[in-house]
Amino acid sequence: MGQASAVNDASTPSGHAYPRPQLRRAQWESLNGVWEFSIDRDGSWTEPPSVPFDARISVPFSPETEASGIGDTGLYRGCWYRRTIERTEPPAGRRLFLHFGAVDYAATVWVNGSIVVRHRGGYTPFKADITDLLDASGVQEIVVRAEDPPDDLAKPRGKQDWLEDPHSIWYPRTTGIWQTVWLEEVPRTRIGRLRWTSNLDRWEIGLEARIDGPEPSGGLSLRVALEAREQVLACDTYQVMAGEVHRRVALSDPGIDDFRNVLLWRPSTPTLIDARLDLLDAEGNVLDSVESYTALRTISIESDRLLLNGRPYPLRMVLDQGYWVDTGLTAPDDDALRRDVELAKEMGFNGVRKHQKLEDPRYLYWADRLGLLVWGEMPSAYRFTRRSAERLTREWMEALDRDYSHPCIAAWVPFNESWGVPNLPTQPAQRSFVQALYHLTKTFDSTRPVIGNDGWESVATDIIGVHDYSDDPEALRARYHTSDSLPNALRRERPGGRLILLDGADHADRPVMLTEFGGIALSDDREGSWGYSRSTGADDLQRRYTALLEVVRDLP
Repeated sequence: MGQASAVNDASTPSGHAYPRPQLRRAQWESLNGVWEFSIDRDGSWTEPPSVPFDARISVPFSPETEASGIGDTGLYRGCWYRRTIERTEPPAGRRLFLHFGAVDYAATVWVNGSIVVRHRGGYTPFKADITDLLDASGVQEIVVRAEDPPDDLAKPRGKQDWLEDPHSIWYPRTTGIWQTVWLEEVPRTRIGRLRWTSNLDRWEIGLEARIDGPEPSGGLSLRVALEAREQVLACDTYQVMAGEVHRRVALSDPGIDDFRNVLLWRPSTPTLIDARLDLLDAEGNVLDSVESYTALRTISIESDRLLLNGRPYPLRMVLDQGYWVDTGLTAPDDDALRRDVELAKEMGFNGVRKHQKLEDPRYLYWADRLGLLVWGEMPSAYRFTRRSAERLTREWMEALDRDYSHPCIAAWVPFNESWGVPNLPTQPAQRSFVQALYHLTKTFDSTRPVIGNDGWESVATDIIGVHDYSDDPEALRARYHTSDSLPNALRRERPGGRLILLDGADHADRPVMLTEFGGIALSDDREGSWGYSRSTGADDLQRRYTALLEVVRDLP
């Protein structure tokens, strides 16, 4: 088994990056690599014995990609995976869990012929305790069925095309496993979940911890140690009550303004607070130990401004699609994720909006560590039905739970451009859904702004996001550099033919941000590329981009 990576390490000695960076243990093993594989074109196979397993695939790359070794971009309803591993039963008092980072869309997992877990949602993780199903021979069989009908427009799919050949702004599909598969050995009684919340007013870190497994007689306690820049900030022990710990950890005040300032997380100085947590029994014996990290920082809205750590912070962000040429939604490796963050910063951006994709937690780790703000956005469905609303809500709640504690996450975007709610201006049910998901997001996370529907047709939001792909800079100046009151201007203009504010939406005290613009293509391949406008070469791109940014930077 590999060793858990420290906060400042990218990967384990075995070369695999720890897939869950904010709750790390020593005993784990990556199952990425070669698996047996079959494409199920019409979805007719229902049990593992009927599957021929006539190919080999490199996990975690989807079968549509060249990196998988399959490279089949056709239309098929699902696929199957099989792998045998050598693994004996863990020592007494310990359990073995099988983890999946993401499988698109619906997954069924068998271990030694028994179903251990079913999961729906192509972008969120799931796991299963497989201890009691391990074969005494030490040879264990894992089979995964992934169902992902390409014509299903009522499931969250993001920018995955439903046509055989990608068209317009859409990308190739992703079917099946596309994030790390891994094993984790854990104590029977263990730390199951962590959630960190910083509070600058009180100079403290909020901690929520859930304890899984049976509670021994005498009770449990949780020891928490926080450290940053080689200085201990806190070391406290808390009683576990009803399987949980809810505490506000007061930090030692260094009394020096310079140190207090340096301790704050921001893109220019992304200070992380290392955390170690030990679960103790009544005699003080350590039952479980995990490593994590958090940070001191706040994101808030005050009138028409966004504040980072209580101070106005202008955003310079890029719309990041999160696709790679040969590997699709999956990064080639952990270094590629790190380089993506580095490139965004080197180009002068202080943030990204991960567009129509819930990114791998390893990307968020690098954004946390290197200092890059991230807007987390839910991949859209394209139809509005009761089923699509249920699917989207469930997966969005899982996303919020997974990513809440990352310091880099600066805002949540549950909807984009009315995708999945196409009749927002005329259908009360669709407006209610956007409003409900906005408020539900605020219920789960009251510490960050929520952009209810980024782009236009705003009905509930903390930031008015405007998408305007005009290739005429002076047209943008005329629309938004106005002497008229801003609410009136926003109700008058119709970028993309859509109202920015729907009737009855009162957002006069909200920040207004141009959250999508540009879209200038630079490519000699006119058939295989796409853009809202097209440049004739690098010099023309620079001229167009410069003229556009000069106007955008001058807008109020």
